[in-house]
Amino acid sequence: MRIPENLRRLMSPARRLEWYPPFRAMRVRVVTLSADWREVTLLLPLAANRNPGGGMFGGAMACLADPIAALACNRVFPGHRVWTRELTLDFRHEGRSDMQLRFRFDAGLERRIRDELADRGRATPAFVYGFYDDHDRACVDVTCRVAIRPGDYRPSAIKERSRPHDD
Repeated sequence: MRIPENLRRLMSPARRLEWYPPFRAMRVRVVTLSADWREVTLLLPLAANRNPGGGMFGGAMACLADPIAALACNRVFPGHRVWTRELTLDFRHEGRSDMQLRFRFDAGLERRIRDELADRGRATPAFVYGFYDDHDRACVDVTCRVAIRPGDYRPSAIKERSRPHDD
């Protein structure tokens, strides 16, 4: 579902994020969304995302965690192409309550990314964030590696696929 432009302009960034179709289906709610995207806290309700065993569905957590670091980088480093390159979730404790995804853009990491973009024109940083239950217990550690490339970047894989294979 695409939000009509006239409605989109009236909606806050937090509301637009909640209306992102996969997030809407999971009933995600924005708790904190700083204007610069350096701090994001999202609520993933258990009721809408319960697995057959009664705990939080890991696929819902992966779906929610996947775009967050890339979206933050998109705001902090405008004019670049940004996407999730790798995502890992370490399930440390079963989530049996609503879960909060907490993302913070570390100032030191931001400086390192800026330096790498200045030196190489590209960066592939790793962000670490997590899901916390109602008891403030870290249940899932998320590591997300994000590709940040120049705005005119075109993947070389497309070129390689068009080449004949050597046998």
